Amino acid sequence: MIVSESKIRVRYGETDKMGYVYYGNYPLYYEVGRTDMVRKLGWSYSKMEENGTMMPVLSLNVKYIRPAYYDDLLTVRTYLKTLPSSRIDFEYEVSNEAGDLLNVGSTTLVFVNAETMRPQPVPEALLSDIKAEFEKYAIKNQKTENQ
Repeated sequence: MIVSESKIRVRYGETDKMGYVYYGNYPLYYEVGRTDMVRKLGWSYSKMEENGTMMPVLSLNVKYIRPAYYDDLLTVRTYLKTLPSSRIDFEYEVSNEAGDLLNVGSTTLVFVNAETMRPQPVPEALLSDIKAEFEKYAIKNQKTENQ
């Protein structure tokens, strides 16, 4: 498993008339978390696209629990719990500064050949980097359990 955290300050333009974060902004927050995680792995969407791979979203699920408000500092926790194949599944938790869980969601993206627009396996180099992070997480948790 890989876990990544991103901080986002809610801007005024992201809120609705009630002062809540507009519901359609949460998938944008997920994208921030997802791209931060990909960067943490030493990759970027532009690097993948240069190498002929695109990653369109196949599915999106969102559950709204509590509202976020203008100027809240949100934490987006992004989880990658399984190794990708031709698809990659991300899970998200959005919380406020008090630690209140506001929103949970998930996305599935597909690895696509940029020329043919057909699904393809995850690029080997990216898979290798993901596996290395999974191993680090397993070793870290094993040390914690043994203490």
